[in-house]
Amino acid sequence: MSDSSPLPPVRLHTEAELARDALSTPLLSRAARLARWAGPDTRVDAGGGLVDDQLPAAVEALGLSGDDAAADASEAWRAAVDAGLVEVVDEDEGTVTAGADLALLTGGSPQDVLAVWLSAVETVLADASVPDLDGLVDEEGEVDLSALDWDPAGEAEFLDGVLGNLYLLTAGEDTPGAPVPLPALAASVIVPSDMSEPTNDVLEQVSDAMMRLDDQFRMLEPVGFVAYQPVDEALMADADEEPAAPVDDTDVSRYGMVRLTPLGLYGMRARLMEAGYEAPAVGDLADKGADALLDGTAEFPPGAAQAETEQWLQRRESLAAARELLAAARGSDAGAPLRRLRCQQALSLVGASAEPALREVLDDAELGGLARVWLTEHGAADVPAPSEAMVYWLTIDTVAAQLSAEGNSEELRALVEGLARQHGGFFDAVWRVDHPATADVLEAMGRLHPDKKVAKEARKAAFKARSQQGG
Repeated sequence: MSDSSPLPPVRLHTEAELARDALSTPLLSRAARLARWAGPDTRVDAGGGLVDDQLPAAVEALGLSGDDAAADASEAWRAAVDAGLVEVVDEDEGTVTAGADLALLTGGSPQDVLAVWLSAVETVLADASVPDLDGLVDEEGEVDLSALDWDPAGEAEFLDGVLGNLYLLTAGEDTPGAPVPLPALAASVIVPSDMSEPTNDVLEQVSDAMMRLDDQFRMLEPVGFVAYQPVDEALMADADEEPAAPVDDTDVSRYGMVRLTPLGLYGMRARLMEAGYEAPAVGDLADKGADALLDGTAEFPPGAAQAETEQWLQRRESLAAARELLAAARGSDAGAPLRRLRCQQALSLVGASAEPALREVLDDAELGGLARVWLTEHGAADVPAPSEAMVYWLTIDTVAAQLSAEGNSEELRALVEGLARQHGGFFDAVWRVDHPATADVLEAMGRLHPDKKVAKEARKAAFKARSQQGG
């Protein structure tokens, strides 16, 4: 990802909802319970972790059982220390006390709670980038790092890249929430974009990455960052072992499925913004002017643009909002056609009380066409017919906006075909339209129209328009 261009907008739950979710995550709730359980007799080692002989009491305090109970309690304690829920009083003695941030979980604002949760997330992400050290302990009980092929910075960068791609897949959807297959996610950071067929070596790298991610997502689930369906254990069994039950080799979910939770979406956006990315969220523009709304939603997907606009309109009186939108839609710069398209879409959400604002611009060269469209669609009486020049100007403006919004899409191709078919002598007249985008639109029509004869007419008209404009 490049930090020079904005990421797709994301829809976030309210901070109050997210804070409630954070407090109910297994890791943070356990960390808080351990912080309240700790007392004068609690002892930690040099790294701030609970000493071994106190782990059983911590496990009991959390009501944990099973093979992973001690590891889960130890992880919760580390999160409590790193998130400021526990403070080491005397490093030599290993004594602790309740941290200043513990009170925030019950008496702080939603932002305070989420800040504590984010600290716990950073602890888990750091742990997730550390490889499994089992089997690397020598006879003296020390970890033999020389036997470990581990690049800490590279491992952290790999996980950040995977989570960044997962964010893009989630933020780019109008209805986020669908889980992503683990193989596809691993391939997104391993397979080069210009490689049509992955080599066996690359496929092996993808398989290795899947196994790493399986471990990492299992760690990220208790802190509420992801919802994860792990890789089917049968896939990792020895080839000569008979499976316990029939398996469906076509079921992609057996290879793992993952999605960012609403909390994870919030947390990932916070991390991206801290790293310098522009990561918009729906609602960011609700308190800004109409110019910021129209420019800011220019590259939004349709659903996100409508949601942002609805929030903006909810805070304003309809007539005043319509006047502000129309004023912001004027202009002859390259972004103006798309602003007018977004304005038109915004005005479609405004009620009939906005009618006076539309009538005020009926004679405006740039806004008169869209005003007539709005008034007609809302059943207004006495809407004056547009002049031929206004019809052609609005046509150029509309196609220019669609080009900016969608590029050479199938919808635009259909629009181009319809215009050429419905208007006799269209190209003979349209090249004279005094619009900054006339030549560009006609060139695009020449590219998009499937009929060679019509495409040639469009290109000739584009040449005339550019000559008229002195280009």
